[in-house]
Amino acid sequence: MAKKIVIVGGVAGGASTAARLRRLDETAEIILLEKGAAISYANCGLPYYIGGTISEREELFLQTPAGMKRRFRIDVRVRHEVLQIDPARRELSVRDHQAERTYSERYDELVLSPGSAPFIPPIPGTGLPQVFTLRNIPDTDRIKEYLAAHPVESALVVGGGFIGLEMAENLAHTAKRVTLLELADQVLANLDYEMAAPVQQELRDQGIELLLGHGLAAIEQAGPRLAATLRDGTKLVADIVILAVGVRPETRLAEAAGLALGSTGAIRVNERLQTSDPHIYAVGDAVEVREWISSRPAWLPLAGPANRQGRLLADILAGREARYPGAQGTAIVKVFDLSAASTGLNEKTLRQWGIPYRSSITHSNSHAGYYPGATPLSIKLLFAPEDGRLLGAQAVGAAGVDKRIDILATAIRFEKTVYDLTDLELAYAPPFSSAKDPVNIAGYTASNILDGAVAVATWEQVAGEPAGSGEPLLLDVREPVEFQLGAIPGAVNLPLDQLRERLAELPQDRPIVAYCQVGLRAYLAARILMQHGFTGVQNLSGGYKTLRAALQERELLAGTARRETAGTAAGPGSAPATGPAPSGPDEPPVPVNACGLQCPGPILKLYQAMGTLSEGRTLEIAASDPGFANDVAAWCARTGNTLLQLDREPGRITARIRKGGAPGADTPAAHSSPAPAGAGLPQDKTIVVFSGDLDKAIASFIIATGAAAMGRKVTMFFTFWGLNILRRPQRVKVRKTPLGRMFGLMMPRGSTRLGLSRMNMAGIGPKMIRMVMGGKNIASLEELIAEARALGIRLVACQMSMDVMGIQPAELLDGVEIGGVASYLAAAEEGNVNLFI
Repeated sequence: MAKKIVIVGGVAGGASTAARLRRLDETAEIILLEKGAAISYANCGLPYYIGGTISEREELFLQTPAGMKRRFRIDVRVRHEVLQIDPARRELSVRDHQAERTYSERYDELVLSPGSAPFIPPIPGTGLPQVFTLRNIPDTDRIKEYLAAHPVESALVVGGGFIGLEMAENLAHTAKRVTLLELADQVLANLDYEMAAPVQQELRDQGIELLLGHGLAAIEQAGPRLAATLRDGTKLVADIVILAVGVRPETRLAEAAGLALGSTGAIRVNERLQTSDPHIYAVGDAVEVREWISSRPAWLPLAGPANRQGRLLADILAGREARYPGAQGTAIVKVFDLSAASTGLNEKTLRQWGIPYRSSITHSNSHAGYYPGATPLSIKLLFAPEDGRLLGAQAVGAAGVDKRIDILATAIRFEKTVYDLTDLELAYAPPFSSAKDPVNIAGYTASNILDGAVAVATWEQVAGEPAGSGEPLLLDVREPVEFQLGAIPGAVNLPLDQLRERLAELPQDRPIVAYCQVGLRAYLAARILMQHGFTGVQNLSGGYKTLRAALQERELLAGTARRETAGTAAGPGSAPATGPAPSGPDEPPVPVNACGLQCPGPILKLYQAMGTLSEGRTLEIAASDPGFANDVAAWCARTGNTLLQLDREPGRITARIRKGGAPGADTPAAHSSPAPAGAGLPQDKTIVVFSGDLDKAIASFIIATGAAAMGRKVTMFFTFWGLNILRRPQRVKVRKTPLGRMFGLMMPRGSTRLGLSRMNMAGIGPKMIRMVMGGKNIASLEELIAEARALGIRLVACQMSMDVMGIQPAELLDGVEIGGVASYLAAAEEGNVNLFI
């Protein structure tokens, strides 16, 4: 007699079980019950349909009820909800929502594939009509219809997981202003902190306002819009809110039927995907599985494992011998122009579970650097210290991430080691890879660590060790031009190619941590030092690139910017000093191609090319390294050149730079390093304007214009409250964080609204001072500012203070440069007067 098999849930695991089972058993009676109106749809594609990447709704459906019945002779019943399971009688209570009737259905074997449900935080306002979750087709239709029917200008996405990031990107594609809110200190919990850092920078670069470490407390209606209150009291206003906080296994039916749940809260199953009842099986997002590496119970709600479980369960139901060995959680997500992927365990989980491990980070090109379009690809390996068995891997980059994570996932599945990665023979041609694939490079690096060829220090260890006599010496083996762009505080710069001749300058009795940009040159330096008798030598894993990205994220989270040295002259978000300007009709920009080169390659190539140009000529350089956008702004600010234009497109950054300053300005040439203090007879003047008081601002500009009139070069560095002097008087429409908006409302907008340090008298004092100055023919502050600009005085706004106070470049007066402490110090070294006002 044919078996009657009832499957509850028609997506992923359930549909896969049904189709495979029919292929194996033509006689079985198969009933598929789905409480929704659709089966076998691509729920991973839902955000892309909302954003318009997938244009037609029908493309989301892999199979229809009618098509499944026609091809597989499966009784598919949509809008049929199972209300109760009676395991003793092997009977279901089913509600037919179409016919509005309830009936009983018996089974011989029952398969549960109920999936997972969105987690709705227990806060007020989640039921408002403009608050959405995204898990199924009805959710998708509601969001799509709302966007089409309402003028939505801003969206708040709550949650920085896969769905949250995909929704943020797709809403941004529809020209919406998007804020992404995440309670944790990073997005993508599957990645370790330093690997999530470039993803977060990509989100910011693409215009997403990212708020990390903030929880949502309530949502309320605010007229036609929504007001979201954060746990710290901050309020955000948006037209819609997308809740993507996470999902939970849908276990209500199983729990009510008395089936055992596992320690993760999901349905417990054995290797045959059998629940605690021998006639009830379960697959998909609702089940607890064996984590492949540790053999611990785990809940891994991913589409790949769900489909594999469905296929394997069909084999078991058809009488075949099969076992489900577990899952390793391989996953990938697209975030604008980047991809981020992981497999196996991350560092946080290894620590939590007390599993010993070692780690390595490498930065390679996605394919041969000399072939156009190569982009950086970062790989992190986690491996057992005793034998090098792979425990986990993560990869982030613009291209080739999927290929590499799949190789590493395969290696983990077959219990391979880092040594096995060095032996892999992978497909190579310049458009696709390098002769040594990034996976090979990752294996070489990790095996060097295990073999004792080099010891490594992590970015966390280096960041937590202040330089001092009892701590390791931080040895920067990069070129001086790289060192100027940013270095670890207290580090000593000794380029690799000079190391052998200058060994005597290094202490033999002190540990040394060598570092370069990505780790290769520091490895060579460590080998040189070790073979010359130095002990306690370590290489910074992942190099300065990894450390800088992680620390920038920490500083943004804490609202500070303290870690880097002179290289932070112009950090993320810095604006060009002037608008686009060609060299002239007869002098087109000199093209320089730095694509395929990793840092410091693009900066070194820029440095060399600038050295061949005459003052005032323009150079246009293209690079594929994402970090070049920040580096070129810092380099220009440090060397006195003018960044005219900076364009981003997928896999390519183009910068147009004029050698020297703006026309008429007297600035040092690009290839010249700033003169050290005391060289010659410096006559320049620098003024740090900290105050935002009208009287102090007037005094600052009177001194500055007087010095400029005497032929002296003057730099005025505006920080904190002094920035208000440079603000435009009119309101400028810019994107700001909640704190930035609060600062903007509380601070005076421009010089005309400044108060006095004494006798302000609710605004009467400033009016009296201005009246007296006018009567005595003394120039107003606004006239002094205009005169300062005409005299070529450099007005520099502190980038760090702008970030802290939420001031955007567009809010500043024309001609104001944006720089950091390096800009100020470089000018101060050339001067004999420095004032702090």
